[in-house]
Amino acid sequence: MPHADLKYSADLEIDAPALLEGIEAILQRHDPGSGDCKGRAYPAAISHHRHLIVDISLLPKAHRDAAFMAALRTDLANYLKDALPRPCWMSLELRFSGENYVTEFLE
Repeated sequence: MPHADLKYSADLEIDAPALLEGIEAILQRHDPGSGDCKGRAYPAAISHHRHLIVDISLLPKAHRDAAFMAALRTDLANYLKDALPRPCWMSLELRFSGENYVTEFLE
């Protein structure tokens, strides 16, 4: 179950819900069993330079090797570059959740 956090300068005009949906679609295209991507967006009222930071965490799995991560990173970066207004900085990090991470759906 991936997580995606968008942190961005508030003056950057983006459609955060659409970006999160696009990120989820790319994740599921690369890994159909990845599940729902829990997404959050944090516009920063105080910032220095217009920017977007995208932090995506995934559970470590055997099939998520270096080649998988490189292809995923390329597709995500290209999607974000196409979606962002100019000028702005864009940063993307893909990482694995730690060994003590737990997630479950509560009903």
